[in-house]
Amino acid sequence: MNNNRRRNFRPRQQKNNFRRRNGSISSNNGSAFNNGNLNFNRNGSMTNPHNVEKTMQKFQQLAKDAQSSGDPVLVENYLQHADHYSRRLAELNERKDNLNNDSKNKSEEVKEIDNLKNPAK
Repeated sequence: MNNNRRRNFRPRQQKNNFRRRNGSISSNNGSAFNNGNLNFNRNGSMTNPHNVEKTMQKFQQLAKDAQSSGDPVLVENYLQHADHYSRRLAELNERKDNLNNDSKNKSEEVKEIDNLKNPAK
């Protein structure tokens, strides 16, 4: 092994858009407001109802553990998190039901149109 061999220094490429997530390099002159939280998900994808339900149950269990250890502030914190995820789960389920109802209505409309175009003899 050659430890006293000198390595060539290769400077890193300058990255001016280190914190940008949307890929644009436009300057922020007041016309485009960049919040930074637009693409931020703390607990992975929260669009899957199964993940949301598991996260809600996790916070409920953490609240029970904090209750048994005697920390009322932490219990309230975990319960607020669990409540948030239960509302998120209800929202996702409602959205899924609306999509299912819309797709059923559209399929019924398509059947009606087919029946009008091709009446049974």
